[in-house]
Amino acid sequence: MANLTLVYGMRLLPSDEVTEVGEAPLKLKNGRQAHVTMHVLEGSKEEIEKQLRTSLEAFFDLYPEI
Repeated sequence: MANLTLVYGMRLLPSDEVTEVGEAPLKLKNGRQAHVTMHVLEGSKEEIEKQLRTSLEAFFDLYPEI
């Protein structure tokens, strides 16, 4: 299996201050660009942690070959 790179970002902000979330651009070695879809999780610390674990498990379910 090839080595993989998981790209992600996190930042906590007051929930009433976020007005828009866009894609994050990536530059690849071959000169091409890719984009990472940003996700928003809201709630208490415990709710966010639970949602993040669920989201991470679902993400890897999309790639059963790895």
